[in-house]
Amino acid sequence: MNNDTNVHWHEHQVSRSKRENLKGHRGCVVWFTGLSGSGKSTVANIVDYKLYELGVHSAVLDGDNVRHNLNAGPGMLKQNHDTEFSQRFGLGFSAQDREENIRRIGAVAQLFAESGTIALTAFISPYRIDRDRVRQVNAAEDFIEVFVDAPLEICEKRDPKGLYKKARAGEIKGFTGIDDPYEPPLNPEIVLNSADNDPETVADEVVRYLRKSGKIS
Repeated sequence: MNNDTNVHWHEHQVSRSKRENLKGHRGCVVWFTGLSGSGKSTVANIVDYKLYELGVHSAVLDGDNVRHNLNAGPGMLKQNHDTEFSQRFGLGFSAQDREENIRRIGAVAQLFAESGTIALTAFISPYRIDRDRVRQVNAAEDFIEVFVDAPLEICEKRDPKGLYKKARAGEIKGFTGIDDPYEPPLNPEIVLNSADNDPETVADEVVRYLRKSGKIS
């Protein structure tokens, strides 16, 4: 029996436009991508607070936080579930698991946008094809790709989590920028130079874009 044929999209009485009118702004997905240490999470959190101060409804979906629950890896799932469960649903860091990680969070971000919320996602999301798939499931005006641009040498020098050091020592395999590629966006809506500018400055650029594009007033 194919259960997929019994799944139907349910339309809600409260439409997206009604929710956006209630909130006074548009929903959208602001997708921060860049190397580990480029400043994605820092900038996303500052943007979130700036939007809060403007009375705008937003939410941050951070890569590490999401991997603590929704996309938890097998090791983390084993703490609360049996081994079979962790093997079936846990996501590691293989190319296939990273693809599924981005697919899931892209779907969640889309739901936020459709609720009239500005979803700020901070993920390395190293592969263009995965980011493009997320763009495709959103309306064209709903997806804003933000490339947080910092050279590898600067990210490695910052190394806030000590991950580059572990990757160089061979303790982490398939680490983006070391032994796994990062594919920068070809045509992002926003490019943030986080190497030469402080987080507050580049966060202001994102807020200005949201105003200019009519997402917020």
